[in-house]
Amino acid sequence: MRAERNLLLGTLSGLGAGAFWGLVFLAPKVAGDFSPLQLSAARYLAYGVLAAALLLPRWGRVSGSVGRAEWIVLVWLSLLGNIVYYLFLAAAVQMAGVAAASLILGCVPVVVTVVGSRETDAVPLRALLPSLALAVAGVGLIGWEALSSRPHGAGGSVWVQVAGIVCAFAALASWSAYAVWNSRWLARLSHVSSHDWSLLTGVVTGALAVVLAVPAFAFGTGGHAAADWARFWGVSGAVALGASIVGNGLWNQASRLLPMTLMGQMIIFETLFALAYGFLWEARWPTLPELLACVCLVSAVLWCVNSHNARDRAAANPGVAG
Repeated sequence: MRAERNLLLGTLSGLGAGAFWGLVFLAPKVAGDFSPLQLSAARYLAYGVLAAALLLPRWGRVSGSVGRAEWIVLVWLSLLGNIVYYLFLAAAVQMAGVAAASLILGCVPVVVTVVGSRETDAVPLRALLPSLALAVAGVGLIGWEALSSRPHGAGGSVWVQVAGIVCAFAALASWSAYAVWNSRWLARLSHVSSHDWSLLTGVVTGALAVVLAVPAFAFGTGGHAAADWARFWGVSGAVALGASIVGNGLWNQASRLLPMTLMGQMIIFETLFALAYGFLWEARWPTLPELLACVCLVSAVLWCVNSHNARDRAAANPGVAG
């Protein structure tokens, strides 16, 4: 019963994280004509300020619960999951296009699930192959739809495209490493809550974002009215609160409750909610390929959850299996 409860709560936490993370894809459209570097710097600066404010009343107790090794890990996690990842992502989108970047980064669930299948007592990879195949099919349909609607002749030189693809693979490696490493450290630090670990990550990310803010705001800040800047910082603060504070906290909770083989599939919820928000923003229904992609992605998650549920039931009732 405990395993089934953890499975349900962990899946709901992963769904909630995806719902908040999906807002990140809508933020640039709402914020207006600001560069990805400015959006990234503002979001992570706001993340750091909010995290520090929330931790301030308990700073002594929370900071005392982690040592030098944990602070070093937090720096690496902040770089891999936030700063470095977003910079590579932005570069990939600019040089290779949204379709190519989304296709490559859509492989994150597959990579994390494959790595997780090597963990002790993990669900065998062969049992997860149908789920992985559905996830790949869903991402492929999204990419095919994006590529088919792209104007002919769009994009720069071949070498620029290649550089963009390399950046996309670097972003894939960065976030996959973050997801795996973060999950393993949460399993070690049972005395630190998922929420506090997210806030500590935010404090470190905010400190690193100060360096990012120098090139982001030192140049190219003209041409925006006061109302534009007010909307920009409002959106950045909302994304920091929703996606970074709440979303990351829910993700950490899911990471603590679910095996890594299932955590990989939880990332699919971010794609699903990003698509849903995009359809609402554009005031349109999904196309047939987009609808089929959503069906494939939802089916992938359900299949993966069922595989883990079946494993847990078999472990709880060994005499029934066979």
